[in-house]
Amino acid sequence: MNSHWHDDMPIYKQLVEKLKKAILNNSYPEETALPSVRAVSAELQINHITVSKAYHELLDEGLIEKRRGLGMFVKTGAIEALHSAEKNKFLAEDLPQFLQKMQQLNISQQDVIEKIKQLSKEQNNG
Repeated sequence: MNSHWHDDMPIYKQLVEKLKKAILNNSYPEETALPSVRAVSAELQINHITVSKAYHELLDEGLIEKRRGLGMFVKTGAIEALHSAEKNKFLAEDLPQFLQKMQQLNISQQDVIEKIKQLSKEQNNG
């Protein structure tokens, strides 16, 4: 994980997002242990309380679980839950913003569809 932080959001929230992305990218597969709070704190050079707060948010969201004496583990079903949440966020927030931007720039749906087809073809061939 990189330790590049933005000023627009608390560090623990940014860490939550980094950890979610790492789980989605299978850097932390389901049923595997997350690094200890101290290890993450040392690696990213942030306060251990910040890391603990991020882990507790993931616990509250049901994405990780605490195993007594062993540490924090990614729960079974976490990837599916994250995919579902990201899909819902995209449809509810990102897509409406995208459509608004299209209207502001006077970009037609057909132009977007053609570009999507082109990019999709490039990705499938690359």
